[in-house]
Amino acid sequence: MRTTTTTTVTSRDGTQIAFEQLGTGPALILVASALADRKDAAKLGRLLAPRFTVLNYDRRGRGASGDAAAYAVEREIEDLAALIDHAGGSASLFGSSSGAVLALRAAAAGLNVDRLALYEPPFAVTGDGFAPPAGFAQEIDDLLARDQRGAAVKHFMTRAQGMPAFMVGLMRLMPGVWSTLKKLAPTLPYDIAVMGETQRGRPLEAAEWAGAVAPALVLTGGKSPAGFHDAARALAEVLPRAEHRTLAGLNHGAVMMAPQKLAPVLAEFLA
Repeated sequence: MRTTTTTTVTSRDGTQIAFEQLGTGPALILVASALADRKDAAKLGRLLAPRFTVLNYDRRGRGASGDAAAYAVEREIEDLAALIDHAGGSASLFGSSSGAVLALRAAAAGLNVDRLALYEPPFAVTGDGFAPPAGFAQEIDDLLARDQRGAAVKHFMTRAQGMPAFMVGLMRLMPGVWSTLKKLAPTLPYDIAVMGETQRGRPLEAAEWAGAVAPALVLTGGKSPAGFHDAARALAEVLPRAEHRTLAGLNHGAVMMAPQKLAPVLAEFLA
């Protein structure tokens, strides 16, 4: 019988990390992308629960999880370490977008990761304009310092994600969606920090990811921009044990928009 519980683990710095646990089987932790909490992967988690013990968590500063006065990517890796300990000492990780890069950094840091599934990590490995513009991180910081959360969300979506401005305008007409995005806006610098120097249009440094020795599957959607495919191929080449697959008909929002197409591919690989 599938069971669902919501509880917390305590990270190394004392921060409480909230998660929902459901299903039975090998442990699988879902890592959210920028401007997302565990609600975004809720349906995907339910689809995977018949075969896995799914831990769908709120990254620090989001949802029901706590936060600390100062941020460092290392703290988020420690959050994942606490979840892995709760799961029994090892787990597979699935992350999308910047969440995929966080999962990858956790594996490279030596956490006990069984398998690693990554959906469209947004590395910029060529100089073709796929990367955010110079000064982007400071612009986000400045907007948040002035408490202009809506403007920060718009700036991130249009300049980092390439979303047309009119689509952001349409999102503003959905009060529930827009209010959630504004609530999550203060965590945008967290995802920018997770990406680090990987969006500068330069090849990936193999040494940076050499510790990620678990079998890895790097996925892209067939409808996604070429930059995601360039990044996925580059990552599959530098990881010790990785393959790249493209899923027809999907785009960058597949976790929320098409989890029923993503789940079977993940289940096959992670099992």
